[in-house]
Amino acid sequence: MSSLAAARADNFYYPPEWTPNQGSLNKFHGQHALRERARKIDQGILIIRFEMPFNIWCGGCNSMIAKGVRFNAEKKQVGNYYSTKIWSFTMKSACCKHEIVIQTDPKNCEYLIISGAQKKTEDFDIEDAETFELPADEERGKLADPFYRLEHQEQDLQKKKEAEPVLVRLQRVSDARHSDDYALNKTLRAQLRNQKKRVADEEAASRKKGLGIRLLPASEEDAVTAARVKFSSKFDGNRKEKRALINAGSIFPGTSGSSMFSNKHLELESKRRKIKAVTASNLLAGGFKPSSWSRGAISSRGQKGTSMAVRHV
Repeated sequence: MSSLAAARADNFYYPPEWTPNQGSLNKFHGQHALRERARKIDQGILIIRFEMPFNIWCGGCNSMIAKGVRFNAEKKQVGNYYSTKIWSFTMKSACCKHEIVIQTDPKNCEYLIISGAQKKTEDFDIEDAETFELPADEERGKLADPFYRLEHQEQDLQKKKEAEPVLVRLQRVSDARHSDDYALNKTLRAQLRNQKKRVADEEAASRKKGLGIRLLPASEEDAVTAARVKFSSKFDGNRKEKRALINAGSIFPGTSGSSMFSNKHLELESKRRKIKAVTASNLLAGGFKPSSWSRGAISSRGQKGTSMAVRHV
């Protein structure tokens, strides 16, 4: 027994009453190999994982179900197209539990919505999508005619000659770009290194400014927006303060109708004037603070005066 077969054999438990004549374990337990997925197998229904082939509108709540969304669908055969089976998939939308039925169309190689939803129409211009326009059914039938094919063959050759220089030029540009892989790799890695360095510098500058986010480089639009912002100057602040004092004061002199704010302001002004007057009188009277050199000179003069007084006595 190979290692794979031994590993698979270890995953199954064979009870003592089982014998090889009774068949597989699923047959012995009376269950299907697919378990819950085959609970309706007697009705010809198998639970599968169905993927939505295109965008649709739900018929219950009119919400869009995108392409690629998967559902647990009941799969059953509803007919045949020649020898090809036609399958039906029944599922419930997750938004409103509305039942949606979709069938295969082997004739046109697509899916058909039978009930419960509506296909979202998405038309694209062939030139904008840069795709080839497939011929219609009538054109396909005409292509079987040799005379019709001969008439349009000249037009096709003319289109080929017109498009050939462009295709050759594009091929040369592509070859020139991818001729040196080392240079392309070097340029790309240099760009990545410069980008990482710039991001690190911006983060360091933001941390120096005390910001927790990275600031982007300044642009012309930011400069214009910053120039439009106007901050109030010191002159505006003083003017507003004086206007507030005038508005708070009384228009009649000698009355006690002034506010507490104006009183405090007047008290501060009077204190400043007193301090300035005391400072000016001290300067005039010589009451300035002596320096270390002047203190030494004064002390030496005092010592000489005391010695002369002692001698005189």
